[in-house]
Amino acid sequence: MLSTIRAYFAFGGANAAKLRRGMAWAVANSLFEALQILALSIVLSAVARRELSSSTAVSSLLVMLVSIAGSFVTAHFKSQNFCDGNYSMCGEKRAAIGDHLRLLPMGYFNETSLGEMASTMTSTLDDVQNAGGIVYTNVISGLVLTLIMSLSLGVMDPRCGLLALATLAGVLGVMAVMQRVSRATSRRRVEAQQGLVGAVLEYVQGMSVVRAFSVAKRAESRLGAAIRSCEAVNLGLELRFIGFMVLEAAICKAASVGLCLLSVHLWVSGSLETGTCLTMLVASFLVFAKLELVGSYASLLRMIDLSMDKVNALIATPPMDEGAGVESSEGFDIRLEDVSFSYGGRRVVDRVSLDIPQGSSCALVGPSGAGKTTLAHLMVRFWDVSAGRVLVGGHDVRDWKVDALLSNFSMVFQGVYLFDDTVENNIKFGRPEASHEEVVEAARRACCDTFIESLPQGYETRVGEGGAALSGGERQRLSIARAILKDAPVVILDEATANVDPENELELQRAVEELRRGKTVIMIAHRLKTVRTVDQIAVIDAGRIVQRGTHDELMRSGGIYRDFVGMRERAIGWRLARS
Repeated sequence: MLSTIRAYFAFGGANAAKLRRGMAWAVANSLFEALQILALSIVLSAVARRELSSSTAVSSLLVMLVSIAGSFVTAHFKSQNFCDGNYSMCGEKRAAIGDHLRLLPMGYFNETSLGEMASTMTSTLDDVQNAGGIVYTNVISGLVLTLIMSLSLGVMDPRCGLLALATLAGVLGVMAVMQRVSRATSRRRVEAQQGLVGAVLEYVQGMSVVRAFSVAKRAESRLGAAIRSCEAVNLGLELRFIGFMVLEAAICKAASVGLCLLSVHLWVSGSLETGTCLTMLVASFLVFAKLELVGSYASLLRMIDLSMDKVNALIATPPMDEGAGVESSEGFDIRLEDVSFSYGGRRVVDRVSLDIPQGSSCALVGPSGAGKTTLAHLMVRFWDVSAGRVLVGGHDVRDWKVDALLSNFSMVFQGVYLFDDTVENNIKFGRPEASHEEVVEAARRACCDTFIESLPQGYETRVGEGGAALSGGERQRLSIARAILKDAPVVILDEATANVDPENELELQRAVEELRRGKTVIMIAHRLKTVRTVDQIAVIDAGRIVQRGTHDELMRSGGIYRDFVGMRERAIGWRLARS
């Protein structure tokens, strides 16, 4: 248990000082509460000696008033420091996880489920946030108060003090066994919560598929299984601890009775004064009261310990190394030197070399799964190469600071993600300090100012989660406006116009052309008419560059590219004939 308490204070980080002050106030609170014993002793000793006077009563009353007032004041500061430190600590841990996730390679997000990450930032930290302060406050206060009262009884009579200390040791022993037993069960609880969060996310995110294929019962059965599993684990955890809590309560009750009997026996034998005996009889009902609460709260210690371990493990996940820490470059030539990349034992990119001079445009063309998007991701270091080098501005991307490298890229993806915020804030996402006028200008250049002005609140209209309130073409143009506003020297267009309806295509093409002006452009496209004017086309097949050149050069040389163009032209010219 002591190791868990030490881990809690270590987990506090910058807020550890508040938690330590909370512990100091908890000790002070216990000292003031223990003064009740002294107040009782003063009165009962005087009564036993038949010397009770107004001065004795006043002295006892003053001690009791000091105990009550001190208990209130110290309890306030104890709770204030523990709550402030606990909530601030968990808030900072969530922020630290958010900052850390953006420094992790994309492989981490493929290997770790969304449910696991979401549960760590929500339910796992909720366990620490909501239960941590209460548990540690009551555990520390209860143990300290019991220890102080036991020592006070020992001053009055060592034999009664030893009984009280032995009771404290017995309860601590039961708690130690309970902590060991709870290790596996508490871990299963954390895993069950993680599975429940993942099942809920999957159910909600897949609702459109569930409804489209009429598989609601199957989806609900999976969610129901996760709910029942979480319920069973939590119930099992509580049932498993009931026996320990009953045993702890039984030890405390038996010790109270034992302390009464021992006091009477010592008084009858003449080795204990009447006043002290009366004090012991009253104290026997007070000394172990907080210790019983400690037993009930201690069952949660292991769960909180595992929650902290899970958060620490996520934060300790090694980030991408930033090498020399390059922050800027005079140029932005991009070079791939004999680059290879494997994922899950499968070679995705195989010994690719490619030069993209600053200010030029390059299209990556090829069948689905050929490795086009992976090449683009290697340039911005979403992944690290397995072999070879990727250089931006003459520096290996592994030597760049992650944020500095990404600040030089504007990316427009086929699957646009917008945040549940206003239109303006979504456009400003790449440059939060931009003025409203700059946002409007970027929107105009991206050909989306007209539809924005038709929205209910214009630029202040919330777009909904993922941009659900907008059409696909509108979301795409907003993402282009966001990239225009960022004004990075390198632009990556990953199938940016692949799924656009015909009525929006012309406007979107104009927006893309506006975005490309004066930039180094890497374009991934299936619509080959968008790549006819680029400076070079790299044809990718099975992770390798199999052809390279301009559109005209590749058409003259034959091969995959010309075949690809031919298939596209035949597909476009295909039509239904009347029979």
